[in-house]
Order: sequence, then structure tokens, then C-alpha cells
Amino acid sequence: MNRVLLISLLSVCASAQTSPGRPKILGIDHVSFYTTAPDGVRKLYGDVLGLAAADPVETGSAKRYMVGMQWIGYAPAPDPKASDRMDHVAFTTDNIIALRRYLVAKGIKPTQIEGRSDHSLAFSANDPEGHRIEFIERGKGAVPAAPPSAVSHHMIHAGFVVYQREAEDRFYRDILGFRLYWHGHDKPDTSDDWVAMQVPDGTDWLEYMLNQPAQMDLQLTGVMNHISLGVPDMKKAQALMESHGWKPHGDEQAEIGKDGKWQLDVFDPDWSRVELMELKNVQKPCCNDFTGPHPTE
Repeated sequence: MNRVLLISLLSVCASAQTSPGRPKILGIDHVSFYTTAPDGVRKLYGDVLGLAAADPVETGSAKRYMVGMQWIGYAPAPDPKASDRMDHVAFTTDNIIALRRYLVAKGIKPTQIEGRSDHSLAFSANDPEGHRIEFIERGKGAVPAAPPSAVSHHMIHAGFVVYQREAEDRFYRDILGFRLYWHGHDKPDTSDDWVAMQVPDGTDWLEYMLNQPAQMDLQLTGVMNHISLGVPDMKKAQALMESHGWKPHGDEQAEIGKDGKWQLDVFDPDWSRVELMELKNVQKPCCNDFTGPHPTE
């Protein structure tokens, strides 16, 4: 064999051994928040949104509310005066060991893998702006059946404030393989206010909330650091919530967003926003077309 070719082949093999490939990142597993009013949280998720409650699986957590196989977790706020109630966002993978090995090879410093009571395996890492991101390989534990009262069966995205888009892109796009789904702005001829980055192996996405002030109060932070529950028909979703006793008030009104999708916002007692969103747009987006597949129920 040609010596140059042999050296090249050996280099490729060595590179494959030292730079493991990235396993799949499939979607959102859960998002966890803090609260100062657990009874109000129970009323929103259990009564208004009709989600099933489940026992916690994370240390310090008080309750989970199931959205299909996904969930929203709540824990008592360690600092009631803090303006940020979002604790972390978690994504699912098909191989937790390989994903941790991959991130270490990329210079990321994740925690050790730990097992949980639902038989899942998890570790976490901080993104460049300090957001705690968990990765989960789900176990085979039973998932509570969704009650007929459930407004949604799929948490389609989570969003949080981002100040340094390039740094976040290097982490989510270049290392983790997230891809652009949609991006847009509030006012014409301005830079992006929202950037939706879809997981590489699914349709869920992470939304960068851009162009926000350095100091934000609890209400503004709660609007920005949010989750979104997908619904196939907003009118039916709203009618179901109204049958649970909910009445629209204030900013809790259905409207078509800049992305051309129907949406409706409700809030927990600490102003953390829950955005109901139709799965597909009914109008042309304001700024850019979608570049990825829409989620399904």
C-alpha cells in the first residue's frame, strides 16, 4: 500500500477514536422552574390545563406535570427575590454515555451521569451563558396516561434570554447539531428578536429570546424564559380551558404571532409564561420562512 495513503488511513482511524460522534438528540424531555406559590401552580397545570400530576424524580423538586412523555417540574424557590424562575431545560438522547463522551471531547465539562427513580439516566452542563442544560436517556418506567382534560400532549419548545448569539450558536449549532427552524423580529428592518433552533433529530426547538435589557424584573424574565405547549386547534384548546373554569383576561388572549401561528399565553403565579401554540402556521411568517418540519401532536 502507498505509504502516504496508509498514513492517511491511520490518521482517520485515530481521529475517529479520539473524536467520538454525537448520538441523537431527540427533543425536549422536561423543563424545571421554581415557584413561591405551589397551590397556584397546581391550579394552572392541574385545573386549567388539565395535566396529570406525578411524583418528582429530581432532588429538591416538589411536583411534575405531565405533557405526554414530557413534563414540567417545580421546586420551592430558594431565593424569592430572584428575578429568574427557570431552573433548567432538559433534552432527550438515545445514548447518554456516548453523548457525555462526545461533549468531553469537545471541551465541555459535564457532571457525572446519575440514575433517577424513573430509571432514566441524566447529566447536565452549562451553556456559554450559564443556562443549565440537562441530557436524559429515558428509562422504561411507566408514564401516567394523559387525562381527557389535557389541553396539550406535546411541549414543542422552550425559550430563554440570550445575549451572545454567536457563543450560543457555537454550543447549540456547532457542537450539539441544532438547526435553524425560524427566526424573526418585532419591528421592520431590525435584527432578530427570536431565533428558533430545532433539535437535530426531532422537531422540538429552543428559542433564543434576544435584544433584552441586562437587568430584568420578575415579570419580564417570566415572559422571556418560557415553555410552549403545542395544540392542533387553538379554538378547541381555549374552549377546553374555559370548560375548566378559565376566563381570558389581560394579556391572556389568543392572537397570531409573528411566525404566523395562533398562540395564547397564560402565566403561573411567578409570571413564568406558558405559551399555547398551534403546531402549524395559518399565515405566512412575517420575516422568514420555516426551514424545518413542524411538530406534530
